[in-house]
Amino acid sequence: MTITVAIQHNTYYEFDRPINLSPHVVRLRPAPHSRTPIKSYSLKVSPTDHFLNWQQDPYGNFNARLVFPEKTTRFAVEVEVIADMTVINPFDFFIEDYAEEFPFKYSKQLRKELEPYLQCTSEGEEFTKLLEGIDRTPKRTIDFLVGANQVVQNLVEYTVRMEPGVQTPEETLEKALGSCRDSAWLLVQLLRHLGLAARFASGYLVQLKSDEKSLDGPSGPEEDFTDLHAWCEVFLPGAGWVGMDPTSGLFASEGHIPLACTPDPVSAAPIEGMMDECEVEFSYSNTVSRIHEDPRVTKPYTEAEWADVLALGNKVDDCLTADDVRLTMGGEPTFVSIDDMESAQWNTAALGADKLSLAKKLLLRLRDHFAPKGLLHYGQGKWYPGEEVPRWALGLFWRTDGKALWRRPEFLARIDKNYGHTIEDAKRFSERLIELLNVPERCLHPAFEDGLHYLQEEQNLPVGVDAKIAKAKDSLDRRRLAKVLEQGLDVPTAYVIPVEWNYHGDSWQSSTWDFRRGRLTLIPGDSPVGLRLPLGSLPPAKEEDNLADGADPFRDMEPLPVAKHVLKAAQKSAELSRKFKQGKK
Repeated sequence: MTITVAIQHNTYYEFDRPINLSPHVVRLRPAPHSRTPIKSYSLKVSPTDHFLNWQQDPYGNFNARLVFPEKTTRFAVEVEVIADMTVINPFDFFIEDYAEEFPFKYSKQLRKELEPYLQCTSEGEEFTKLLEGIDRTPKRTIDFLVGANQVVQNLVEYTVRMEPGVQTPEETLEKALGSCRDSAWLLVQLLRHLGLAARFASGYLVQLKSDEKSLDGPSGPEEDFTDLHAWCEVFLPGAGWVGMDPTSGLFASEGHIPLACTPDPVSAAPIEGMMDECEVEFSYSNTVSRIHEDPRVTKPYTEAEWADVLALGNKVDDCLTADDVRLTMGGEPTFVSIDDMESAQWNTAALGADKLSLAKKLLLRLRDHFAPKGLLHYGQGKWYPGEEVPRWALGLFWRTDGKALWRRPEFLARIDKNYGHTIEDAKRFSERLIELLNVPERCLHPAFEDGLHYLQEEQNLPVGVDAKIAKAKDSLDRRRLAKVLEQGLDVPTAYVIPVEWNYHGDSWQSSTWDFRRGRLTLIPGDSPVGLRLPLGSLPPAKEEDNLADGADPFRDMEPLPVAKHVLKAAQKSAELSRKFKQGKK
């Protein structure tokens, strides 16, 4: 949930006499690369008689250039920033493969572009000792950066330092004391000496009071807080600039709002300019206030807000009841294997070695518990963008009156098991089935893979790569192509019988399908044949052929009758199964 805050940052200079102000540069506008969403920004400058030009420096930061034509006794800069403190995972980034492990080298062109952020200053004995003590054995880049950030945090004690400028890394190490800008510059130089491009970041740090006290460790600030702050940003190929705060030893998150990021601290000063000699009284304030808060787990609705929610819900219920609107609600359980929680099949992959098998076992356990006489249905589920095949949808259906929808569970094959049947078995089964159903033989359609599609795919194989080699590749498309080529394009993949029960004639009925290409050509893919039928290419159905029941699915249902045709169908099914098994023997 989002908390929206307003940052009020005011800076005032009172002069003892009217003076001239040189052109000033103000760097107090959130930088373009700020990850914290900025909803609005305003800048007010006094004296009002001035000229303002917005510019961007060579590093992309916003600069307000001010020109004052008249003398003045007061100079004021008032900034307001409205920001959404949306939680940001500081480690939510990817790194190029070659930079996954430290040490690594930037590509030639990238190193040329990062040259200003790789310049090292000459350092003294303490810095050399620190540099030599850094462990440079190969390790994950992110682990190395976390360690380097904490090294600086442990070496330098934080202090508020009002003197202008930034200490050299050597001074900071000798004193073991420094402000945030001193620690940031020390880390910048440390990373540069290790071959990593780094830059100095100046900006706002916003820290909000926690809703709950921490059970272990510090709970954070006692009150909402903001101030100008400094940290370091390192350039990682693939991720870009990543913020590191050596004052806290943490990576930059939503509370770090950059204003200026530059190769050298002098180019990131919040306000830069000159004035006539005079006495100056300086003052400033920097506050943050919450202007919007969404209810959340740690700070939910108030009693009054919750009462309003309940009242609105009751009003909606009354409207639905008055209009006779009946609602149903379903569930979609999500589970992972208790023995293998981290593999791709339970996190990113559509399928895997065990997912379908375990899902079927769970389905059978649900059936045995809720609906021993229920009907199992295996169909196509969701098809997510980027996945080559759709997922399975395993359904369980039963009647609340206890009447059986399926009486012989042993006749339901497992979708995760190979029973060794061939296309010849499918043909013999289909021919016998249409005979028992009294359906004309012309309604039995052999289904073929799309030869034109797979011939084109074969042409895309590299020269010298045959089907067997293609089969060994990881590409799903290539494995599919190898399977089809080995099978043969003129060999049917399956047999299809369009069939439905004719409630008027008390019998099964079918129809002949006509196809533009002269035979039933399947849509390319790996899904079951029933999900790859080219139904869109069939001629439109005639109105008189529509035998749909059209009854209200929410109507009260009578108990299922034990009709004669149901018994006959069951007997024929048992006979068919027995004869088919005998034929296999």
